[in-house]
Amino acid sequence: MTENNENMYDEWKQLFSSILLKVDQTKMPANTKSLIKKEVTKLQSFLIHARPARIVIVGRRGAGKSSLINAIFGEMKASIGHYKAQTGTGKWYKYENDLGGIDILDTRGLGEGHDPTEATKSATPIEEIKDAIKEKCPDVMLFLCKGKEVGARIDEDIDQLKELKEMIGEVHQYDIPIAGIVTQVDELAPVSNSEPPFDHPVKQENIDATVRLLEEKLIQRLEKPTTVIPVCAYMEFEEDRIVYDRRYNIDELLYYLLKELPEEAQVILAKLSRVTAVQKSLARKIGKSTASVTGLIGATPIPIADMPVITGMQLSMISTIALISGEKFNRKTIMKFLSAMGINVGVGYTLRNVSRQLAKFLPGAGNIISGVVASAGTYALCEAAIAYFIDRKSKEEAKAIFTEKLEQGEK
Repeated sequence: MTENNENMYDEWKQLFSSILLKVDQTKMPANTKSLIKKEVTKLQSFLIHARPARIVIVGRRGAGKSSLINAIFGEMKASIGHYKAQTGTGKWYKYENDLGGIDILDTRGLGEGHDPTEATKSATPIEEIKDAIKEKCPDVMLFLCKGKEVGARIDEDIDQLKELKEMIGEVHQYDIPIAGIVTQVDELAPVSNSEPPFDHPVKQENIDATVRLLEEKLIQRLEKPTTVIPVCAYMEFEEDRIVYDRRYNIDELLYYLLKELPEEAQVILAKLSRVTAVQKSLARKIGKSTASVTGLIGATPIPIADMPVITGMQLSMISTIALISGEKFNRKTIMKFLSAMGINVGVGYTLRNVSRQLAKFLPGAGNIISGVVASAGTYALCEAAIAYFIDRKSKEEAKAIFTEKLEQGEK
């Protein structure tokens, strides 16, 4: 982390501390304080405690583990073994680019019939996975099964999946979410319909049938409903450039991960995915949550002017959306957006001072204000930030969206 980034993180910590202190000092009802603190803690997770997601990918050789990693990044990140298992020792790997990374336990395939290319240190794949899991608690586990093999002998694999789940619960006291991933659905009949969105009715029937079958098998052995997502992760590269892209439903997988991952792991995943629909989904989730709390504060007949809690939360929300978009984490990024909204704040200000300055401009910043105004102003800022950072709209377009959404929210 650079010195500038360290200073920025220090400023954010001070800003959040100031907000929490002000909330504690204010004579609000206890349940209101609790809700505000919960939202502030969430924003802290997104901005200060952000970390790579930790994902265990389990499946037989050829199920498409490496291809799935590449599909999530949209880049060649993992070596793909066409003839022989490539992944050896069960080990956490950090796959990353300039936008962020993911920690992936890319394991030896279950049920392998020969030694993988890489050296191994444990006798069986399941033992290797267990060794790596003891080292680090995963956030989510993906069980991969080829579409053509869902009806094959996978009961033993699911039993091992259950064994891993129980071990994670014992070692880390964590009930890990599991998703079944039906891979290579492009190879299901009719093969002539091999390009997404796979609109041939028979193709869709076969995809749906494999999903239902894997759901049934997972429920039988894990004894609880489990999400199953059909995907195609096939891409071809030349000199690290995508020359053929057959990805299907990877965005649905990303939506699932964002729902299940801890908050501190969501922003980096959304950022590196480069899928604008996924980024906007997370940004709006944060915006709605922040707007509901700022509305609650605005509706509370208690003066909160000394260190504006509302504007501090709005500033945090804007910065989180900028991060999701892939913008660099610095004060200049925030100032550019505020300038686009017609708010002029000197770059030399600390974040606490910026928050105080915003109280002069942003909706919902007075002493005793309308909860509707505070909530509408926050969500209008959210939509403007999405337009500016994620959709890359002009300053004028973002400002127009802010004005439009504010007027709609106040009615």
